[in-house]
Amino acid sequence: MFDIDWMSLALPFAYISVLGGSLFTFSTIYRKRKATQSANLEPWFPPHLQRNIYLSLLHLEPEAGQEKAPKVPDSVIRAALLRRAVEDIRRIIQIRTSKAALNTLLQRGSVGDDLNQRFLRAEKEIEEELRDVVSEANALAPGWGQVIFQSANEIAANTALRSRLEEIEAKTESEKQWWEKRRETIQKDFMKELDEDATKDSTKGASDDDGVLVDATTPASTPGKKKKGGKK
Repeated sequence: MFDIDWMSLALPFAYISVLGGSLFTFSTIYRKRKATQSANLEPWFPPHLQRNIYLSLLHLEPEAGQEKAPKVPDSVIRAALLRRAVEDIRRIIQIRTSKAALNTLLQRGSVGDDLNQRFLRAEKEIEEELRDVVSEANALAPGWGQVIFQSANEIAANTALRSRLEEIEAKTESEKQWWEKRRETIQKDFMKELDEDATKDSTKGASDDDGVLVDATTPASTPGKKKKGGKK
């Protein structure tokens, strides 16, 4: 049997124990720091105002001196939930349009991982939001959850189209004013050129008339003298 010198192995075991403990401590601190950073990340979207309004109407508290809160009509509750779904449609469109660009920037190393973490968290939040809206819609009206986002999509499309038309109309009015000013400028320049051409023509005509005038004081040219012919 071989005798084991435990004293000589104590140092390597102690080194391994210290190394393992250091790695475990570093891993724990790193995970906590990453979790803290993830929790403190700036949200991708601003606060959901339409959702807050819906929840406020749904859980309306009684005013001072009243035992019960005033009952909100169901039509108002449904309208608030529909507006919430419209905002969700807008955020879904923004998520879809930003995803491809973000992936390209990540591959190039142009953005950090924090931005990607914010985006992933926004995707998860919007998925939970959609499920919540569908559940709330079905609770208000059975089967409404299947068509609420279709209606919200139509409202969002009409709103975007109306905004685009208003922008075009505003731009058309400004362009119309620009063309009116441009037309006046062109007309003034054209009339100015006509006046200058008329002035030049009158000046040129006067100089031509002066060139053909004959001085009346100058005697008319006399015919040449006849040669003397014959004998004297």
